[in-house]
Amino acid sequence: MRRSDQRRAAVFALYQHDLTGRPLDDVFERDAAVFTRALAHATSDNAPELDARIERHAKGWTLDRIAPLEKAILRTALLEMLHPDLVEADQPIPAEGAIDEAVETAKAFCGPDAPGFVNGILGAALTDVRKNGADD
Repeated sequence: MRRSDQRRAAVFALYQHDLTGRPLDDVFERDAAVFTRALAHATSDNAPELDARIERHAKGWTLDRIAPLEKAILRTALLEMLHPDLVEADQPIPAEGAIDEAVETAKAFCGPDAPGFVNGILGAALTDVRKNGADD
């Protein structure tokens, strides 16, 4: 399975976990790849930090107003942008690649305004990280 498909599977697992409240391990497909599971768990474990960064850049939006699927997309991309070391991969995805994959997922599965919204938040977060560092 391509890495982008595994990222998408992680996003959908996080989305189902968020909507249903079921344990993350219960929402994975039976044959979910190790990378999918690791990415979803790392994203879930770091959700408070990721959410704070989303809220910082979502001008005029509170976290609870962001659709659950868009939130899962944003969290997953931010995790790979900020903490590429938390998920073992042959080669971490560049930040711009994480943004591109997040936007493509939003185009495929969310409303018409979602890709621009996702791109705007992730682009602002990347600019912030490059200017101030990941810990700010």
